[in-house]
Amino acid sequence: MTEYQPPGDPSGDPSGGSPGGPGSAYDAVVLAGGAARRLGGADKPGVRVGGRALLDRVLTACAGARTTVVVAGPRPTARPVVWAREEPPGGGPLAALAAGLRHTTADHVVVLSADLPFLDRRTVRGLLAPLRHGTTDGVLLTDSDGRDQPLVAAYRTGSLRRELTVLTGRHGELAGLPLRRLTGSLDLTRIPDPVASFDCDTWDDITTARARIREHGHVLDEWISAVKDELGIDLDVDTGVLLDLARDAAHGVARPAAPLTTFLVGYAAARAGGDREAVAEAAHKAAALALRWADEETPDATDTTGSRTTTENTGPDNTADTASSGVEPGDVAPDATPDTRPDA
Repeated sequence: MTEYQPPGDPSGDPSGGSPGGPGSAYDAVVLAGGAARRLGGADKPGVRVGGRALLDRVLTACAGARTTVVVAGPRPTARPVVWAREEPPGGGPLAALAAGLRHTTADHVVVLSADLPFLDRRTVRGLLAPLRHGTTDGVLLTDSDGRDQPLVAAYRTGSLRRELTVLTGRHGELAGLPLRRLTGSLDLTRIPDPVASFDCDTWDDITTARARIREHGHVLDEWISAVKDELGIDLDVDTGVLLDLARDAAHGVARPAAPLTTFLVGYAAARAGGDREAVAEAAHKAAALALRWADEETPDATDTTGSRTTTENTGPDNTADTASSGVEPGDVAPDATPDTRPDA
């Protein structure tokens, strides 16, 4: 895949908050280890849903992070990350979290598992917002059964470090300890979200996720997100504008004009700066042209002088020769041969 470079100031947060403002930056720790026993030992972070690896889908959701740490063995990813490994390897989520936190510096950290097919940037922003404006230690999602999902959460980095230090002192090490030993001692805010918290533990879960993204209400957004990841672009476009343009070009010109026109709009927008406004301006111009083109096909179309275009046989006196032809003015077939006799 093409390497993705986040736009804008790397110290800001394009996913939420004021770039560079107090508390706007956050880091992300993604836990991508584990044996995936319920998947028969398959490489779960690499399993594809909607053409994208599960890990890449999660990395897209936290693309606004200043630093993204993935705790697992290195692998190709759509976005650049920092790699970390727990000690010992396979030591469990608390050991993995501690390993990831060593590479973070922001006051807030989003902690995610690598198997969340429906996580998006809006969800990440929703986790961070109450953390930035309140006093809670963390904000996490709950699933459809109301159970806490501590690996779909945002935390105060200092709170996590404090409690991990306490647990290490109490147990000697973090390996093998369950996450509830950590979350049970934190003041947490809970947000119910059965969709974003859906994780893929079994092949049935994978099948469910693959089917859902192909539903009518989701497939277009999923496809666009996949293409943007594959091409290494991060442009937020108004898909409605482009779809309207494609419809007008297909209807008013010819069906193949739709994909070709949208390609040209993208090329023109890139030359004009490549932002959302450039796309909208190029699409507006092309849509107006398509409508003008279609208008010329209407029965009352005019020539460039604004007069109706008709073909008539003319006699020597330069008037319509209707008597000899037996037709009324304007009824001559479009392919009739014009009278080329010189004027009298």
